[in-house]
Amino acid sequence: MKTIKLNNGVEMPMLGYGVFQVEPDECQRCVEDALKSGYRLIDTAQAYMNEEGVGKAMKNSGVKREDIFLVTKIWITNFGYEKAKASIEESLRKLQTSYIDLMLLHQPFNDYYGAYRAMEEAYKEGKIRAIGVSNFPSDRLIDLAHNVEVKPMVNQVEAHVFCQQIKAAKYMNELDCKVMAWGPFAEGKNNLFTDEVLAKIGAKYNKTNAQVALRYLLQRDMIVIPKTTHIERMEQNMNVFDFELTKEDMDEILKMDTGHSVVIGSHQDPEVTKWFMTLLK
Repeated sequence: MKTIKLNNGVEMPMLGYGVFQVEPDECQRCVEDALKSGYRLIDTAQAYMNEEGVGKAMKNSGVKREDIFLVTKIWITNFGYEKAKASIEESLRKLQTSYIDLMLLHQPFNDYYGAYRAMEEAYKEGKIRAIGVSNFPSDRLIDLAHNVEVKPMVNQVEAHVFCQQIKAAKYMNELDCKVMAWGPFAEGKNNLFTDEVLAKIGAKYNKTNAQVALRYLLQRDMIVIPKTTHIERMEQNMNVFDFELTKEDMDEILKMDTGHSVVIGSHQDPEVTKWFMTLLK
């Protein structure tokens, strides 16, 4: 598995398995299948309500804990120093592990500075190997990075062929903060799985649209976490390291970028912010 080095020297797999929208009662089976298929990066979150399933799967898999790169995220209702500190311990308990490889702040709302301080503390204590954020627009990421002791190592954002995060990636690179792409298939929107541009490129390599979409992000040095509940698709998604897109291929896919989200909308939209505020009541 190809890895990428974070700004603290930790090596992280570039391709992993994400469990967003995987039901809690099937999460254990899915993660066990993923580990069986060769995945070593597993991405979950407190808000997904399936950390327990991930923990059970790791225990039952037979894969050594040190060979698994585990990612989870603190939800906004647990932001603030004290709440975040307690939630880190709760995630460790649910995941049945003594450490988390990468912990992220899930959204750029509420007291994320207090929550970040709790992560910094856990990082220094060895309970977390790397820390970062998720869904942070460039302005908030830059502000945070200049006002904390431990710089964010990863920013997990919506990224796929229709939302390529070109400008955001530029600022993340300046901060030595790696781009981690959630929703690399755009949740099937814009007919990604049947798109003619991806299909034409894929035909040259005997690859599917999904494989081409993943390969494009990987060649952009993004960490990707595709989600599926089918082991055949898990195996297919892993099979993207035996071909390389040409510059012409990359340029063609670059033209598909809309420059905006197609899944959840902008985190800088006041209406989106208002919706998140309802979760804090």
